[in-house]
Amino acid sequence: MQKFNLKGTNVLEYICSLVNYSDEKLTEAQNELYEWIRDYVRDFQHSPSIRQMMSAMGLKSPAPIQSRLKHLQDKGFISWQEGKARTLKLVDEIIDGIPIKGSVAAGGLIETFTDVQENLDITDVCKKKDVFALTVNGDSMIDACIADGDMVLMEPIRDSYSIKNGTIVSAMVPGSGSTLKYFFKRGGKCFLEAANPAYDPIELNLDEVIFQGKLLAVWRKI
Repeated sequence: MQKFNLKGTNVLEYICSLVNYSDEKLTEAQNELYEWIRDYVRDFQHSPSIRQMMSAMGLKSPAPIQSRLKHLQDKGFISWQEGKARTLKLVDEIIDGIPIKGSVAAGGLIETFTDVQENLDITDVCKKKDVFALTVNGDSMIDACIADGDMVLMEPIRDSYSIKNGTIVSAMVPGSGSTLKYFFKRGGKCFLEAANPAYDPIELNLDEVIFQGKLLAVWRKI
């Protein structure tokens, strides 16, 4: 069964940082830490440790630093994985989208792009509540253009009975693991089908599966 790293959220945080739309203001303490982090990253080209932040702020406990970092993240000034200071990234720019510059041929040749035609708006993905990312391990969805090492952005599923046939879902079977597959419902049974003929469909009762989310987008870092 194809499994996922459920902690692989840093790519999603990065994408959403590109479309940061928070206009909340910082408190004096939060701003002091933010400006110090910004200067540190500029000088050393990497994020500081919690201990370094404690020392710079004159604190003896990590709790106030972690609290300030959480507020900075909630307000859209940084992205980070809680408890892992070295994953911290600054959000310095607000953009409206990614420029779409035309088309590129995957068959014959077509006229090349000359200027920006429009922007690819990804704010809707980031604005969806509780969107999360998973790292793909395996090739069972390769024919759906989802390869090993890709990141998939998922929207939580609130009602498993509302899932439409053909939806790509992340599903967890307690005691067995998680998998990314096409969902089909037939005669009261749930079928999780791969996009690779080398993998057999997984047949389960609906009450045996916990549906974590449905596919929104695929992120591939070249």
